Amino acid sequence: MGYTLVYLGIVVLLPLSALVFRAAGLGWAGFLAVAQDPRILAALRISFGIAFLAALTASCFGLMIAWILTRYRFPGRRLVDAAIDLPFALPTAVAGIALAALYAPNGWIGALVQPLGLQIAFTPLGIFVALVFVALPFAVRTVEPLIGEIDRELEEAAATLGATRAETVFRVVLPPLVPGLLTGFVLAFARAVGEYGSVIFIAGNLPYVSEIAPLLIIIKLEEYDYAGATAVASIMLGLAFSALLVINLLEAFARRRFGHA
Repeated sequence: MGYTLVYLGIVVLLPLSALVFRAAGLGWAGFLAVAQDPRILAALRISFGIAFLAALTASCFGLMIAWILTRYRFPGRRLVDAAIDLPFALPTAVAGIALAALYAPNGWIGALVQPLGLQIAFTPLGIFVALVFVALPFAVRTVEPLIGEIDRELEEAAATLGATRAETVFRVVLPPLVPGLLTGFVLAFARAVGEYGSVIFIAGNLPYVSEIAPLLIIIKLEEYDYAGATAVASIMLGLAFSALLVINLLEAFARRRFGHA
């Protein structure tokens, strides 16, 4: 316990404390001025809002992908399974360049949707695509082991007792997966909120439109506004901690609720 607390303090708590301490140098008036800046508020809204939607989308599709990889055998399954982990190994800048090349107006996918009046790259939609890309592995890997533990005899028993396929899914299959889904959502959301490398190449980085909060931190650091950068980072830290705390409380409730079901 002692080694764990010391390690946690040095690696996590000490840097975060230094961040908050540096931001406190602005004083309450300066900190509130930064927090109320319209450009910063817009960047925070874009970062957290799109990260939430991306984590939700990744959780839904991650559940389907994990189910297929666990329950079905098909040619190329191992290749698909390995591709899920690609965002873990791929440098974020490389991922951003690749996504921008694909979804740009003259890219393979962007050129297909451009005649429909839809532009993906250099818009908030491009940010959404990049965040889903980096968040998907967390959603898949957290729920995949739980699917493998579900006894298929429970599904067969439900069908024998007259349950429809929908009733079997919502009453037998999904309840044991809820804690894993919430865990995957938490990890995906945390990863998406702080993502930088894969986003800046596809976002367009237009203030008030497609500018993310991590980019504002980099801009303030380049302007030698270290206090302002730490203030934005502290705001992100507080919002992320609050959001993760709420989700973790929901996860704990789900484990108690469905763990005894």
